[in-house]
Amino acid sequence: MTTSRPGEPRRRPGERGDLLDPRCPTRQLLDRIGTKWTSMAVKVLAEEAPDELRFAELRRRIPGISQKMLSVTLQSLVRDGLVARRVEPTVPPAVHYRLTELGLSLERPLSALRVWAETHMPEIDRSNQLADESPPN
Repeated sequence: MTTSRPGEPRRRPGERGDLLDPRCPTRQLLDRIGTKWTSMAVKVLAEEAPDELRFAELRRRIPGISQKMLSVTLQSLVRDGLVARRVEPTVPPAVHYRLTELGLSLERPLSALRVWAETHMPEIDRSNQLADESPPN
């Protein structure tokens, strides 16, 4: 079985794609989850797994996120099958979110990225500071 569509080059499962190609699975994933809000939502939900969190609690635990941005982020995660949404028929409705198994599998790579950032951001910050202090060419 291939992962290509008609007219596309045939690719075997597990074969790496071309990050410059919009059809590349890695690029498609980064387009979906590459925002700070998405990674923060996954992190917060992973901390509670397998339990659920209500919308207001998620918003409280993600500093700086607006209600609209959290709503858009969660809708995207639900659509992609990374988050499950459950609505209690109360007035007002109580909406609960939890990571699916697929969403839980994303936490480890995001955690590795956080470790890399914590290790290397001082170097990147120093490089930026040096570039800012250097006279223009």
